[in-house]
Amino acid sequence: MTPDCTTRRPRATNHPDGDHLRTALELAAAGVPVLPLRAGKVPFGNCRTCAKNACGGRPNMKHAGPCQCPGVCHAWAAATTDPDVINSRPWAAAWRQAVCVGYHPGGAGLTVVDLDNAAAVAWARETLPATRIVPTTRGEHWLYQGAMRSSNAVRPGVDVKSTMAYARYLGPGTGTMTDLPDTVRVLAVKEPPAARSAPRSVSVPARSGNGECPHRTPAYLERGIAMAEQRITAARSAVHATVYRTFLAVLSTHGRCGCLTDAHMTRLFTAAHAKGESLRHCTDAWTNARTTLGL
Repeated sequence: MTPDCTTRRPRATNHPDGDHLRTALELAAAGVPVLPLRAGKVPFGNCRTCAKNACGGRPNMKHAGPCQCPGVCHAWAAATTDPDVINSRPWAAAWRQAVCVGYHPGGAGLTVVDLDNAAAVAWARETLPATRIVPTTRGEHWLYQGAMRSSNAVRPGVDVKSTMAYARYLGPGTGTMTDLPDTVRVLAVKEPPAARSAPRSVSVPARSGNGECPHRTPAYLERGIAMAEQRITAARSAVHATVYRTFLAVLSTHGRCGCLTDAHMTRLFTAAHAKGESLRHCTDAWTNARTTLGL
């Protein structure tokens, strides 16, 4: 579903802020989980029962917040598509104070690339595939079809909002929404800390001296990386072991050539992350494989 409000719900009545409520109901009818946002464009605080996550803080997307809480609790976890909840009495006070409508992109199968300034917008136009664009106060929201892990400050002026995050609804935008590309997914794979990571450049001194595989053409390396990505993606069990063995195989073939780059490592880490592997495990698996091979 896309947040374009093409499906209409009956108009809200008896609410001081009918415009926000109508927008919320229209989005919910299109399958987009919504929540009211207060001054500062932030979620409302938890109720007394849920204060400081006393209830356990486990989100249940079929209800308004965790523990079937009737209030607007737990930020993005309050987002819902249930019109009865949106129109409920516990939410009425929130709508009266709301300054705008928020939504949970990941709950709708979407990812928002939040570009906060002109420089970030320029970077996106040069780097990312074209998609639906929503103007913001200082920049743009680029919307892609597909969910991923949210991450702030992935680069200057750029946040990625999808699962376990909320975004402000600013209108349907323009352009055709496209599938979430790897160039966005890789943004959430941050540089590992120096103390626990492989070196910033994963290549080792090249014996050939020219950065190409001395024993094969560069196409051989590309096929090897592609096959490694496919092997990780196809894993249905023992993902930890598969990731380690795949890293070991790549490094045993190319680790001494001087041909591996940060881009190759990022591709492998991204494939592993998509299977649920943490950045820490990917880093440890890569480092352990290098150690095993004496690199």
